[in-house]
Amino acid sequence: MLLRPRQKLFVERSLAALSTRDNTLGVAPTGAGKTIMLSAVTGRMTGEGAKACVLAHRDELTSQNRAKFARVNPDMETSVVDATTKSWNGQVTFAMAPTLARAANLAAMPKLDLLVIDEAHHAVAESYRRIIDRVRDANPDACVFGVTATPNRGDRKGLREVFDNVADQVRLGELIASGHLVPPRTFVIDVGVQDQLRAVRKTADDYDVGAVAAIMNRAPITEEVIRHWEEKAGDRQTVVFCSTVAHAVDVATAFNEAGNPAAVVLGDMGSTERKMVLEAYASGEVQVIVNVAVLTEGWDHPPTSCVVMLRPSSYKSTMIQMVGRGLRTVDPAEHPGVVKTDCIVLDFGISSLTHGTLEQDVDLDGRDPTPGEAPTKTCPECEAEIPLASRQCPICGYEFPRGSVTAPIENVVLSEIDLLKRSSFVWEDLFGDDAALMASGFNAWGGVFFLEGRWHAVGGAKGLPPVAVKHRVSDCKETRQATTAGLQTRHGSGWERMGCGIRWETLGRMALIRITDPRAGVNACG
Repeated sequence: MLLRPRQKLFVERSLAALSTRDNTLGVAPTGAGKTIMLSAVTGRMTGEGAKACVLAHRDELTSQNRAKFARVNPDMETSVVDATTKSWNGQVTFAMAPTLARAANLAAMPKLDLLVIDEAHHAVAESYRRIIDRVRDANPDACVFGVTATPNRGDRKGLREVFDNVADQVRLGELIASGHLVPPRTFVIDVGVQDQLRAVRKTADDYDVGAVAAIMNRAPITEEVIRHWEEKAGDRQTVVFCSTVAHAVDVATAFNEAGNPAAVVLGDMGSTERKMVLEAYASGEVQVIVNVAVLTEGWDHPPTSCVVMLRPSSYKSTMIQMVGRGLRTVDPAEHPGVVKTDCIVLDFGISSLTHGTLEQDVDLDGRDPTPGEAPTKTCPECEAEIPLASRQCPICGYEFPRGSVTAPIENVVLSEIDLLKRSSFVWEDLFGDDAALMASGFNAWGGVFFLEGRWHAVGGAKGLPPVAVKHRVSDCKETRQATTAGLQTRHGSGWERMGCGIRWETLGRMALIRITDPRAGVNACG
């Protein structure tokens, strides 16, 4: 099988890293051909009788990986270790991690020269660590090779304890520019709940799903979802991501009642039932497939050309995985008559606004999770601060009226954004009044502040001293709104837009910030 030029480069860089180290990580988004590339690396590493194991966390991935490996290495013998079969007879064995991690199966594992981990962001999980440790104990010289699209885990736990280097990273923009992925066309639809979603408590896993469902699983919102979907993507095969099972069932029911064939895929479904639902979607019998964290990774149906996000994600990796379900191109031989030039993304939450871009920088060290404070509200009788979800004040007994679930939603705002060009910085409004904003990335940081009639900007790049400027404005409120609207930046050289009124440039050892008044041109720089 012939590899594409970018795939060949990925393979060569991975092999080069493994020639001098005992581990390496390769990062590539959906559509890059991760399985093809890991198969090529594995084939080259086991060419002289060495023994390898390819790990995956689900049965479907194990069988997919084995089939694609055979296309790349047709003469190499393979075997399987899963719930029903446990054979190490092949030179390369494809194993399901939960099965292999059991003590009896680990004891039966032979000495390996190479351990390959698909979806390698799982590599620091306890079950994977047991497997890795067993491989290292049996052969201290064994190599560990991981491949993933999302190296930055949702729980902020770094991968450095397994991988201390990154051999190569294929960027999403590269694949779209080369025609191997379609571009996302993203619409953020504000149905009046963005502030409520931002206030939802964050746990170690993500936003509190019950609180999210209480906000999103309401008939008026679902009606808006279907209305916008019919306007923007009514003729497209669509995957919908919800927060809870009840939410998913209600959304699918609403789609069906509106005349749009929909089905639900749930985590507790039996494999036979799940397969039937997915086959109905693949055949076109079902147009809309609704799920709760089941189809986030390891599932693809290339004709899918619309992604609907009805849940926020506090983790960028989850957003990337959800959007990625719709970015694959269509092979005319496999799907004759299907034309796909882009993917419509309808975000009814805050993920796109929070994370800004689908591109990501790899951080092997990760960060500790920082759950947000639980949201509260003020009792109108005794003015006590109580949990937001409370129906009755525990202090004075005041009964909160239940909000109507049938009132129509007014002032729905739809905005189209570019998820490939938005900032990889996340701007934080420190005090909620647009007067103090801070952002930081891996290589630079910046801040914009309004104080006593002047705009102040300060920022710095990695290894450079900070610079600061200030600018006096005549109409403070109007200019502040104009200047801070849509603040964004990105890494790289040359002028980089931080907003309609602020620009940043790095020139050698000097960092330059330029502040402009939209009505009067350049006013200050430094």
